Amino acid sequence: MKQTILVVEDDKMIRELIRIYLKKAGYEVVEAADGEEAKEVFLTNHPCLIILDLMLPKISGEEFCTWVRAQERNEVSIIMLSAKSRTEDKVKGLKIGADDYLVKPFEPEELLAHIEAVLRRTGQFCQKITHDGLCIKPRKGEVLLFDKEIPLTKHEFNLLFYFMENPNTVISRGNLMDQLYPYADKLVLDRTIDAHIKKLRKKIEENPAEPKRIVTVRGMGYKFVTE
Repeated sequence: MKQTILVVEDDKMIRELIRIYLKKAGYEVVEAADGEEAKEVFLTNHPCLIILDLMLPKISGEEFCTWVRAQERNEVSIIMLSAKSRTEDKVKGLKIGADDYLVKPFEPEELLAHIEAVLRRTGQFCQKITHDGLCIKPRKGEVLLFDKEIPLTKHEFNLLFYFMENPNTVISRGNLMDQLYPYADKLVLDRTIDAHIKKLRKKIEENPAEPKRIVTVRGMGYKFVTE
């Protein structure tokens, strides 16, 4: 599971430079050019770290940072980027919720070092799989849909986790039964799998009657769609 980093920066050249270096370092990268866009991207992608420019259009970096920290699940780490180098500016940034503060201009290698240092402290929160607002945290046993917790049974959770670990792959009922119920009666479980998927769709699909995430592949099984 790759760690997802949200880059919030209105300067396109700086944003692209950061994205190139982060991808080379093995991170998943999502981007936003202003504070309003950043809110939408944050809720959709559940990043584990945010690189946040303070001088943003529409909503300032400080306002966005405060908004993030007001969310119910705010374990995400934040590294602020700013041309403001005074001690009082750094202190203010840290007080409103930043984990680190980096002054512009900076070298990409310096930013990577700061990211690695922050994630050494907070990386355990990055064990997650995310797609289009749906986020599963296997270590914490949580499922979020656009940052709202979705209560699942043990079997529903395991089923969703298996699907999200194997995206865009047709999985037969037999395979699902072998993964989730290796010692149970197959005739009973053939219907049980269908029942679990029906209940799961009601919790994660916008329209369970026309599912977009977990789709049925006739005569073959099911597929968790991300493409």
